Amino acid sequence: MRTKSQELQSKSVFDPNGSESGRAPWPLHSVTASGEAILCNLCPRQCGASRDEARGGGFCQMPALPVCARAALHLWEEPCISGQTGAGTVFFSGCTLGCVFCQNRSISRENFGRALTEDELYAVFRRLADQGASCIELVTPTQFTHVLARVLERPVPAGLPVVWNSGGYERADVLKALEGKVDVYLPDLKYLTPALAAKYSGAEDYPQAARAAIQEMYRQRGPVRLEGGLLKSGVLIRHLILPGQVSEAKRVMDWVADAFPPGSVLFSLMAQYTPVGALDGFPELRRPLRASELKAAGAYMENLGLTGYVQELGSCGEGFIPAFDLTGL
Repeated sequence: MRTKSQELQSKSVFDPNGSESGRAPWPLHSVTASGEAILCNLCPRQCGASRDEARGGGFCQMPALPVCARAALHLWEEPCISGQTGAGTVFFSGCTLGCVFCQNRSISRENFGRALTEDELYAVFRRLADQGASCIELVTPTQFTHVLARVLERPVPAGLPVVWNSGGYERADVLKALEGKVDVYLPDLKYLTPALAAKYSGAEDYPQAARAAIQEMYRQRGPVRLEGGLLKSGVLIRHLILPGQVSEAKRVMDWVADAFPPGSVLFSLMAQYTPVGALDGFPELRRPLRASELKAAGAYMENLGLTGYVQELGSCGEGFIPAFDLTGL
């Protein structure tokens, strides 16, 4: 008789290509009460962790069922995302990155949240639509791509656009499973310098992975399309300026300007850095962003002709961090 561990090891790794290591692809279907599990290779870490309904190994520590911490209207996104009523935002727990400055640490690293079935998650989408949401926004969803790809096969309530709000640390080939299901991609582009990505997010390969992922996002959706001031389709790239890292912000903006035709993507220069998180070993990050840093980065963005947004410096502080209290779940 096989043990549970042996059964897990016999299952396929999630691999959209199916050719790596000679393994067959893991099908994109729900994880249900039947007790199915995956050996996960969803993100660039490709750690092959065993994930079942109740437990998760590997870097993100998440089970196979999606775990959520909050679902509510959110007015603090870019105007083309939030609109007048707010984005219907679902915050997922766990994360494929390890940012030392993370503002959402209680859900990204401490695993707070509630596991939902597919039907329960879809019911959350319906409630947000009924509340007048401008879109269905999935925040930090990468570790649950295998379930979300299935849920998004259903009609989106009220025909709302689906927004995929991620840290940018994605596998481009896994993103192909979302083609035609996600309308707006909202990725971070945190770094282009591997040493910084390793130091602050524990992912030296972040620049390579994020650039490939963003290019795949653009391949799927093409140039941005707005209607009535709301982004209905396309890619909006975010960059959070870190203290002392205006030069990195300029590298990021240079790449965006070179990689995409003018006006084809939107760019959001973010100033909301708040010195929270595990910063004991990073004294350079233990201060807010300076007005001079935002001014320099904003001027560079304007000179490059990037279309988008520059966040106000007053948008930082712990008061802007959502309450992760299972609201809406």
